[in-house]
Amino acid sequence: MKTLRITLEGRTYDVAVEVLGESSTPAPVYVPAPIPVAAAPVPVAQPVAAPAPVAAPAPVAAPSAGANTVCSPMAGQVMKIKVKVGQSVSANQEVLVLEAMKMETPIYSTSAGTVQNIHVKEGDAVEEGTVMLTIG
Repeated sequence: MKTLRITLEGRTYDVAVEVLGESSTPAPVYVPAPIPVAAAPVPVAQPVAAPAPVAAPAPVAAPSAGANTVCSPMAGQVMKIKVKVGQSVSANQEVLVLEAMKMETPIYSTSAGTVQNIHVKEGDAVEEGTVMLTIG
């Protein structure tokens, strides 16, 4: 038997270890009794006031019949608008640039036509699915 001293979490223990192949009698091992710990008081939940109502976003004018919309494919910020109301655009023409996750992403028209309305301005934050342009 060998006696080893082990320190665990700031407490020191003397431990007897049997080495295989030796024929000695085992030494008694001292194991300290656990130290009782007082339970921490349980906090009582306090009532919380209801949050103030949030104003609904301003309604966006519905596109006219036969018009197509260009929607944001992701959340981001409008960096550059490359068209103006009344301008003719071709299908798949770059109409604006979004910045998302430090990358600039070009956004293309969904169809050929004339830009009827621009629903965003440069610097606006948009969510996925936000209507940004109407093309008729």
